[in-house]
Amino acid sequence: MRVIDHKDQPTEQWRPEVTTRMLVSAVLGSRQLCLFHQWCEPGTGAPTHHHAVEEVLTVLDGIAEVWLNEERETLNAGQSLIIPAGQPHGFTNVGPRQLHLQFVLAAPIFEAAYEDHRETPRRWRPTAG
Repeated sequence: MRVIDHKDQPTEQWRPEVTTRMLVSAVLGSRQLCLFHQWCEPGTGAPTHHHAVEEVLTVLDGIAEVWLNEERETLNAGQSLIIPAGQPHGFTNVGPRQLHLQFVLAAPIFEAAYEDHRETPRRWRPTAG
């Protein structure tokens, strides 16, 4: 059994005003999942992208506008969206304060490809510290 103390895990700036903390991933021995939190300032979020695996996005605090293909929804704290593998999606903080999100992906390493090819594809491959 391995207990993970999240307060010791570092945060990273993934884009301006978007901070991420990877909580569970391959670096901690996960074989099928990664779990992370993000904090987004008003007006920020993630542009349209997709993953090869299923994802669950959960709003922990704040208000997010989330899109999946052509559909848009406003999610509040306590609401989740299941995003099928390969489907284009993204989100923006539409509230007046910081948005706090939790994500679970069905892979131990985070990978994303962006619709806007000027965005660099992201592959978060953790390194042991």
